Amino acid sequence: MVKFIESELILLKKEIDEMWTLVYNQLDRAGEAVLTLDKELAQQVMVRERRVNAFELKIDSDVEDIIALYNPVAIDLRFVLAMLKINTNLERLGDFAEGIARFVLRCKEPVLDAELLSRLRLAEMQAEVLSMLELAKRALNEESNDLAAGVFAKDNLLDEINADATGILSDYIIEHPEAVHTCVDLVSVFRKLERSGDHITNIAEEIVFFIDAKVLKHRGKTDENYPEK
Repeated sequence: MVKFIESELILLKKEIDEMWTLVYNQLDRAGEAVLTLDKELAQQVMVRERRVNAFELKIDSDVEDIIALYNPVAIDLRFVLAMLKINTNLERLGDFAEGIARFVLRCKEPVLDAELLSRLRLAEMQAEVLSMLELAKRALNEESNDLAAGVFAKDNLLDEINADATGILSDYIIEHPEAVHTCVDLVSVFRKLERSGDHITNIAEEIVFFIDAKVLKHRGKTDENYPEK
């Protein structure tokens, strides 16, 4: 039985890795599409969203089968439960990528004001989201609480950029009233990137749960080993 469940857990981890890569690429493409207003790239994100949804359903089904057939306990059970929740969070990240792509397809502007984008730090925010997702994956692969803690710290930058964006866009609208619809819509992009950071933080929490059986959810990361969010 031990050998059988080990092989199933390895396959489950492989599926999560593939889902992770797919979602990372979705966020990467969506971010690039916003910065360049590349509608073709945005359309690619929309099409691939179906693959993300299909992957989520497949992993959910596999987790159910493992629990039903092998009755995992202790660290094996924590691993399976963590993968289930990570899968859900990855699917939500895929939804955010799709939502960002929709902004690009709706946008009637040929290009976005480069100076505005610089002030908004949109490219920096996009890069930080990808960096957090990459770091969380390393934390899982290396079973490292230290790397997971690094994810919590990075989320602060996303909160800061998102908080500043509304004021910057409001000032821009006053100077460029013709851009009001684009600016209002752009607020949603920042919100989706900020929420992406929250879901990646959730993933890091599940990694800590898997490794140490510590539940950080709803605790504000106040444990002495983890920095506050």
